[in-house]
Amino acid sequence: MIYSDVWTSASRFFMANTRFYLDERKSNGDKPVVLKIAIAQKGHSAFISLNAKILPCQWDTKKMRVVNHPEQMLMNVYINGIKQQVDRLILSLANDGTLSSMSATDIKAYISSQLYPEKAQAKEEAERRKKLFATRFLAFAESKKKSTREVYMHTYKRMEAFVGDKLQKLCFEDITKEWLTKFDVFMSTTSPSKNSRNIHLRNIRAVFNEALDDGITTFYPFRRFKIRPVATPKRNLKVKDLRLLWNYPCEPHANNYLDIFKLMFMLIGINCIDLCNLKEIRDGRIEFYRAKTNRLYSIKVEPEALEIIERHRGEKHLLDILDRWKSHKDFIAKMNRTLKRIGEVKRVGLGGKKIYKPLFPEISTYWARHSWATIAASLDIPRDTIAHALGHGNNTVTDIYIDFDQSKVDEANRKVINWVLYGKR
Repeated sequence: MIYSDVWTSASRFFMANTRFYLDERKSNGDKPVVLKIAIAQKGHSAFISLNAKILPCQWDTKKMRVVNHPEQMLMNVYINGIKQQVDRLILSLANDGTLSSMSATDIKAYISSQLYPEKAQAKEEAERRKKLFATRFLAFAESKKKSTREVYMHTYKRMEAFVGDKLQKLCFEDITKEWLTKFDVFMSTTSPSKNSRNIHLRNIRAVFNEALDDGITTFYPFRRFKIRPVATPKRNLKVKDLRLLWNYPCEPHANNYLDIFKLMFMLIGINCIDLCNLKEIRDGRIEFYRAKTNRLYSIKVEPEALEIIERHRGEKHLLDILDRWKSHKDFIAKMNRTLKRIGEVKRVGLGGKKIYKPLFPEISTYWARHSWATIAASLDIPRDTIAHALGHGNNTVTDIYIDFDQSKVDEANRKVINWVLYGKR
């Protein structure tokens, strides 16, 4: 670092000093480096880069001037002219009585705005755009995992359909209770399900919450605009229905999908994507981070579940699902279609067309999780144990140190399996 020994009397009197500074930190002496003006105030310094790059050997430390450069005369005129402007601006701040209360960074910001107004405006515009609702929403969505990001982008497209190009210019303060109400009404024309629309409204609220935490805004319309869920039909099977399904003489190809449904149930309603990605059983347990919440799960593999696993062992994964299917989504879609058809089958006509009379035409993979929770509750298993088994804690430090609770979950799962399979309470 090379500093000038020449100080302007005016800047020295008013405490703010200026000097040239050749930034050699990224040079070995063979590459041009940036010449800067250093502003010192109250023991701190800030630097303004000049439009001048020179080799260290082209800077005269004593005379504070460019030497041995093809355009040294023009460069010296330029850098000295800029320094004079900086000193005059500092003097004007002193005359206004504002200099003494400013830091070196404050002085730099003011001088930069005066020297390079276009850059200052562009920086202000960039900072303003960072605080716009759409910019924050897209950045928030980008920070999520792929599946969650897709949900947020669907919300973004719905808002875009609602307000068009205006979305790009909206501030947080523009998203009022009235705006949210109109957006909900707009969505209702194509999405009559209130709970489906609530997903989009909760996504907007999540972005507001982050903006509040980051100090981007203090405006919060969700204090007055409430997202109220609508009760939906329970997606679960009663014990007698579950027993009927598990023992039903279904078509041979359907047995594989029914096996996976049983396994999901006996693994406390594990999500199908997590089931597909399991790698191994260790010490009689499966452990995984749930794709949806990134929470760590540890589930004891009961003998009945192990029997199913052994029938469907995979090569790269614990199960063979991803050995046979390109993606878990394709498998889930096929599994849901097959589960919905389990029931009485008749062939009619010359071609032998199948006519299905399904036992549970609305069933899906999610029913394994809901059914487990409902049956556990019917067995008087404590609500806290059920919540912990399903991963509904708050992910606090207390939730992390749960060894003493895990045995309760293991006992609860064993109790549910005993009741469903053997009628033992």
